[in-house]
Amino acid sequence: MIERYTLPEMGRLWSDQYRYDQWLRVELAVCEAWTATGAIPSEDMERLRPATVSAERVAEIERETDHDVIAFLRAAGESVGPERRWLHLGLTSSDVVDTALSITLVDAGELLCGQLERLETILVDLALRYKDTPTIGRTHGVHAEPTTFGYKLLVWLDETRRNLRRLSAAIEELRTGKLSGAVGTHANVPPEIEEHALSALGLRPALVATQVLGRDLHAQFLNTLAVIGACLEKYATEVRHLQRTEVREAEQPFGERQQGSSAMPHKRNPEKMERVAGLARMLRGYATTGLENVALWHERDISHSSTERITLPGACTLLYYMLHLMIDNLRDLRVYPEKMLQNLELTHGLVYSQRVLLSLVDAGIDRQEAYKLVQGHAMRSWETGADFRQLLSEDERVSKVLGHEGLAEAFSLEPHLRHVSAGYARMGLETE
Repeated sequence: MIERYTLPEMGRLWSDQYRYDQWLRVELAVCEAWTATGAIPSEDMERLRPATVSAERVAEIERETDHDVIAFLRAAGESVGPERRWLHLGLTSSDVVDTALSITLVDAGELLCGQLERLETILVDLALRYKDTPTIGRTHGVHAEPTTFGYKLLVWLDETRRNLRRLSAAIEELRTGKLSGAVGTHANVPPEIEEHALSALGLRPALVATQVLGRDLHAQFLNTLAVIGACLEKYATEVRHLQRTEVREAEQPFGERQQGSSAMPHKRNPEKMERVAGLARMLRGYATTGLENVALWHERDISHSSTERITLPGACTLLYYMLHLMIDNLRDLRVYPEKMLQNLELTHGLVYSQRVLLSLVDAGIDRQEAYKLVQGHAMRSWETGADFRQLLSEDERVSKVLGHEGLAEAFSLEPHLRHVSAGYARMGLETE
């Protein structure tokens, strides 16, 4: 991933040095397991434990061997003596690579969970802060009915919690290793060696495997990241729409020294939210590649290997950055409640049409007749800009049935605000 979108804590996990360090962890865990059975002399194991590996040396040897695992084994072997012969005992390359990859993906996934938890905390704060802030709800981009800005954010919070559960489940599936040798039959490395080594690494053995772990594990993980990215894109798109000049109900933060346009000094653009939306497209592409990797030839091929060098670090790095961006921008989100009220009143009361309709039905008027009656006045209000409530009050069929008080009740914001509390209660956010 390019440096622009790589934050150091995630970037470290995908460095060459970190990868080789994990490979060495796997190799040494297997040696420890062999030592426990007496296959490797304990004095040799003592001399193996301090083994190290240098990414620079691996790269140098790989230019000769054109095989990264062989280059790694030679480089690691140079750090110890004759006991190097025990490294890779009974293993095949994929045993080391796939098991170490699981360790790295678990580490990366836990970093992502930490970001999601931070996002959750911010959304809780925002949802409570704006619980009673009325705004217009829109369907098809058109004013529908009143809601609250907090309730909009409560929906995001619910999605974020679901994403945490999804990601935790995908990580749990990835706490799986494979140390069963070529084509996975344990012909040269017994199951007890695998179990001993993987337990020390914090993993469990795949119940069955070929020469590689099933790529459905990695596809599930990538698709989970893509779902999280899609949700972030949803939030970014909402902020982008709310920041439009004609709406201007909320906007991403704009620094004192920030500049929005090279040509137009007045511009304050939602460019960070646009960046989140753009990067979400990359995540979906990575997820598609992950699904393509599930079908390998027979017990394995390596068509998945080349893509995973891009998709897995790329997806983790991008999502971590996207979450960082969203957290920063929502923490300091600019919200304009006065503009929300202004926009809510923009259609001269049309947003209460359903309340009027239901009041007429409750009063005994046939629903279809009531619908046509209300719609007729609504269309007139749309076309002329006349006040919707005034038009209804001048209609004897309405005034006779509802009266002044009934009409006033139909045009009240209070029911729209009162019942959002149910969602807060269901989310475990009880409020006074």
